[in-house]
Amino acid sequence: MNMLKRESTKNLDDIKPDRSPHSELIYSGKVVSLFVDRVKMQDGKEVTREKITHPGAVAVVPKDRDGNIILIRQYRHAVDRILWEIPAGKIEPNEDPEDCARREMMEETGWCPGCLKKVASFYTAPGFASEIIHLYIAEDLYRKEADRDEDEDIIVYSLSQGECMELIKTGQIEDAKTIIGLLLTAGEMR
Repeated sequence: MNMLKRESTKNLDDIKPDRSPHSELIYSGKVVSLFVDRVKMQDGKEVTREKITHPGAVAVVPKDRDGNIILIRQYRHAVDRILWEIPAGKIEPNEDPEDCARREMMEETGWCPGCLKKVASFYTAPGFASEIIHLYIAEDLYRKEADRDEDEDIIVYSLSQGECMELIKTGQIEDAKTIIGLLLTAGEMR
């Protein structure tokens, strides 16, 4: 961190808004809740912020014994498109992220990881949402029967790393977690 050159004299660690804002729950659903908060900033100004809370999720880049990557295609209502994705899903209450990764892989693909390694954690849209995704790479895969949720219509594919990179370059993979996952694990996919 010492190599980073600061252009401002402000210390961001000292800039913290009032952590107990007036908060109004607008909507609470199965996956997210929407709040409108009044927040007092460090300089005393009050601002309105919209916030979506999410319990967190996992995403997994599965590599089979041949070095291929398991991707899925599924319809996503919010964007009204069928997307290429790595297996992923919401963490259930009190569920360990690694257990969630194993469960989601089996549910969505029928593959189970013999070995899971955490790669990174990242916020998907911190400007308005609390969702954090824990990213794993999975190897030593073995087959089990897929146990999909009743609302999931998924097709499973096995693609080479080169094919995955080509899908990113040509804009066919548009899902951020999938792009991040494939690019962050590319060096480990030999």
